[in-house]
Amino acid sequence: MSSIRSSTPPSPEEFQRQLADLMRQHFAPGVRATPSPQRADTPTGPEETATAEAFQFDRKPREVKTYLDRFVIRQEEAKKVLSVALCDHYHHVRLALQGHAQPNYAKQNILLIGPTGVGKTYLIRSIAELIGVPFVKGDATKFSETGYVGADVEDLVRELLRRADNDVARAQYGIIYIDEIDKISAAANQTGRDVSGRGVQTNLLKLMEETEVPARSPNDLAGQFQAMMELTQRGKRPVEVISTKHILFIVSGAFTGLDKVVRRRLREASIGFAAKTANPEADADAMAVAQTRDFIEFGFEPEFIGRLPVRVYCHPLAVEDLFTILKTSEGSIIRQYEQTFAAYGIEVLFRDDGLRRIAELAGEEQTGARGLMTVCERVFREFKYELPSTPVRRFVVTAELVGEPAVALTKLLAEHRVEEQTVMRQLVQDYAARFAQDHGLRLHFTEAAADRLVALAQASGQPVRDLCAQRFKDFQFGLKLIAQSTGRTEFTIDADVVEAPDKHLSDWVVASYPRSGPEPAAV
Repeated sequence: MSSIRSSTPPSPEEFQRQLADLMRQHFAPGVRATPSPQRADTPTGPEETATAEAFQFDRKPREVKTYLDRFVIRQEEAKKVLSVALCDHYHHVRLALQGHAQPNYAKQNILLIGPTGVGKTYLIRSIAELIGVPFVKGDATKFSETGYVGADVEDLVRELLRRADNDVARAQYGIIYIDEIDKISAAANQTGRDVSGRGVQTNLLKLMEETEVPARSPNDLAGQFQAMMELTQRGKRPVEVISTKHILFIVSGAFTGLDKVVRRRLREASIGFAAKTANPEADADAMAVAQTRDFIEFGFEPEFIGRLPVRVYCHPLAVEDLFTILKTSEGSIIRQYEQTFAAYGIEVLFRDDGLRRIAELAGEEQTGARGLMTVCERVFREFKYELPSTPVRRFVVTAELVGEPAVALTKLLAEHRVEEQTVMRQLVQDYAARFAQDHGLRLHFTEAAADRLVALAQASGQPVRDLCAQRFKDFQFGLKLIAQSTGRTEFTIDADVVEAPDKHLSDWVVASYPRSGPEPAAV
C-alpha cells in the first residue's frame, strides 16, 4: 500500500488513478475465471462455465407463440418470427452446453420496429418468463446522453449477472433488451449525435458479437475496494468475467422517419427500365419492408445493423385491438383495477360498452396500449379517492361512466345514499321490534324520528342500533312504570323525543300518575 501513501491527501482523481494502477499490478490482464472440467471433444471458451445441467430447453415455436397469444394481442407475424428466432437460439445454446455446438453459428439478435405501446417490451418479457432466463431492459437514450463509455453498455451485462443471482453460468444465456435504439442513430442530418451515436453502436457491437465483460466495473470504486479486501484476505484470485457469446440481444425503437427512407428507395426502384412497379405512397406498412440499406441511411453503422439479422415489425394497434386487449388479454389493465378496488372491499364489473369506450379514448391518445392506462387513471382517479371512504361496495363500468366519470360518481353516491337511508330506517324499525321482544313494550317511530336518527348516526359514524340503544337506554324502566300506572304498552316516538329522550321520558312518567297532570304524550 506504500504506492498510494503521500505526505498530503491525494485528490479524488489522483486517488482513483493510483487505485487503478494498484489493481492492474495485482490482477494481470487476460486472467479469467477457471472453467469447469470439460469433455475432450468440447470446444474451449468461456461458455464452458455454464453446464448443460444449468439450462434445459425443449420448446417448439408453435408452443412459444401459443403462450404469447395469452398476453399479447395481434402482432401475429411478430410473434411467429420471435418464436422461431428464440427457439433457434436457445436450442443452439443447449447443444453448445452439451458439447455439440454448431460450427459457424450466427447468433440471431433481434431488431423490433414499431410505434410505442404496441407490446414490444411485453413480448420480450413474456418470452423471458416462459424460458426462465434472466432478463434486463435498458434504454438506449441513456447511452446516447453520456455517449461513448464502454462501461455504460457493459453495465447491462453486469445487471444481467445480478438478475441471475450472481450466477455467471446462468447470466451467460440471458436476454438483454435495449429500447429506443433508434435514438443512437448517427445520420449526417442529425447534428450533435454522430460522435455519441457511433460510439455507442461500436460498444454495443462488441457485446452483441462476442466479448468478455468483467463482473466488476473498472469504474466501480466500491467494487475495487472489495477486490482489494479479497486480495489481502485470500490472495490473488482469477478475475471473473461474463461471456456474451450466448446472450441474446434484442433492440427496439419506433424509428420515426424510417418510412420516408423506405418510400424514397421504393420510388427510386420504380423508375427505370425493367424496374419493379411500386406504389410507396399507398404502402401503409413501409417500415415492414425496410432493408439493411435503409437502416444504414437512417444512421446505423453497417457492422451494427448486420449483427441484427432478425427484424420484426409490430403494427400499430387499432381501437378494436385495444378493446380485445382489455377484454381477453391475461395481462389486461382492468385486472389491475379490479385488484385495486378489491383491496378496499369494492367489486367492480366492466361491461363491454364500458371497455369499448375506454378503447376509443385510448386510441385518441396515439400511444398504443399505454393509452389504456392513461384513460383508466383519468376515469377512475376520483372513484379510487372517494369510494373507499363510503359504504359503496360495488359498481358497474359503463360507457356513460367512462364518458362522464364525475357525473357517474355523483349519481352513484346519491343512489347509494338513498339506498343507505332505506336500510338505516329499516334498522330503526328493527330496534323497535327487538325492544318489544325484550321488554314487551312497543315503540312506534314516526318517519321524521327515523330520519333524524339516521342523520345522527351518519354524523357520528355510529351504527344505527348502537345510537338507538344509547338514546333510549332508560326507556324500558320509565315505560314499564307508565305501563303499571296506566296499562299502556305502545308509545309513539317523534322527532322531538329523539332530540331530548330523557326529558320527554321524565315528563311521561310524571304525567302517568292520576294526580300529577295530563296523560303522557304517547299513543
